[in-house]
Amino acid sequence: MEKLPRQVYTGEFRRQAVEMVLREGLGIAAASRRLSPSPKTLTNRVRRAEGGAAEVAGAAPRREVTEAEAGLSRSRREDAELRMERDILKKSAAYFAGASWRGTR
Repeated sequence: MEKLPRQVYTGEFRRQAVEMVLREGLGIAAASRRLSPSPKTLTNRVRRAEGGAAEVAGAAPRREVTEAEAGLSRSRREDAELRMERDILKKSAAYFAGASWRGTR
């Protein structure tokens, strides 16, 4: 089964969806069918709005990643790949070593 692409909604769209539920009294399921975000996503947005969140519809502001953080991230990813390759080589070496012993008896 193929994964659906993640939908990206604008801040204005999110605000309007929450307003439909809160001000117009439209149910979450009905608003979800009309606008297309999942009911769970819309429920989360409405709860944040009811809780008095400052930015109801927008995503949390993202901070800039420094060059040092980016380098650390690359190093960690590379380290994980190398560990995986090492483990595969260890297992294959053990497998072939065992096969060669079985063939000599």
